[in-house]
Amino acid sequence: MFESSRRRMLQALGIGGAAALAGCSNNEPQEATNTGTEATTTSQSDQAKSIDADQVAADPTDLPDPVDWNSPRNHEVTLEAEEVTAEIEDGVTFDYMTFNGQIPGPMVRVRQGDTVTFTMENLEENNLPHNVDFHAIYGTGGGSVATTASPGSANSMEFEAQYPGAFIYHCAVPNLDQHISAGMFGMILVEPEGGLPEVDRELYFGQHELYTDKDVGTTGHHNFDMEAMKNEAPTYVLLNGEKYAYAAAGRGPVEVNKGDRVRVFMVDGGPNLSSNFHPIGNVWTRAYRDGGLPDDGEFEAYADPNIQTMKVPPGSCMIGEMETPVPSRIKIVDHALSRVARRGLLAEVDVLGSEEESIFDPDANGSSHEGPIYN
Repeated sequence: MFESSRRRMLQALGIGGAAALAGCSNNEPQEATNTGTEATTTSQSDQAKSIDADQVAADPTDLPDPVDWNSPRNHEVTLEAEEVTAEIEDGVTFDYMTFNGQIPGPMVRVRQGDTVTFTMENLEENNLPHNVDFHAIYGTGGGSVATTASPGSANSMEFEAQYPGAFIYHCAVPNLDQHISAGMFGMILVEPEGGLPEVDRELYFGQHELYTDKDVGTTGHHNFDMEAMKNEAPTYVLLNGEKYAYAAAGRGPVEVNKGDRVRVFMVDGGPNLSSNFHPIGNVWTRAYRDGGLPDDGEFEAYADPNIQTMKVPPGSCMIGEMETPVPSRIKIVDHALSRVARRGLLAEVDVLGSEEESIFDPDANGSSHEGPIYN
């Protein structure tokens, strides 16, 4: 099914554009045409399309276990580029581009010093070339030139993960901003040699913006709007690819137990907007700016303590930890709050357990109140 022919790949992509972009030259990528998945503002239909994926929102609890080995290992990792039609919200469809059918793409988790044999597979039924740029490796274009594959082909590379931290990976073909916006990004976590401090729960989120030819909530099929992207005027700003994907108004809150120390991994795919990442009703007790981790294991000295809002640029990551001393509903937001109230960005974490009135008494005057739902 898959061909490893570099000649075929370069002919499909255009060697000049691919090599120039991956090498960070000043040549601008070519614009999309009005054909196939890369349609611009021309509306093909006001009707919602038939979907071929029930969801693209990655389950934030589905991530690899922490590193528990203390010497270098070899890993074989494969990602599939998958173009799918799914719903942003009820009655609103969009043609996404994904890794393994989910947003963000699967977390890749290794230890500093590990070797990864990586294969990029571009499914035969896709329309476009795709590749992967890993911010966690030394090499031209983060490996994007080596992994570029046209539909029905695959390419592989091998790399050693030499520096620790949480890093984005993303598609980096000439129209990389469109491919990332449509969902082609994820995280590779390189743990230090001694691993990360132990926590009770871990969660994984990805923020990005969608640029479409209709307003938020307008039913029907939304085509990609290249002009809106050029103007950095998104229709939706999302966590995990769907409006309120893991909030009560979506697929439901994530649940943790009172007393859990919760570690949150977040990758900002962008392609253009920084995130102001904040847990309403909590704080990042320990936060690692841009996903940076210490080589020497001195986590307390390296991390920022008690951060209310962490700035996460597009193309970067953060790691934040929360304490959960009281039962509550923690709202995970971008504190540019119009993105929450108007454009669909919200996740919720329900902390389950008995009240701790000495810390927080929600019924001090004998009455209860409900907070905002942001919908």
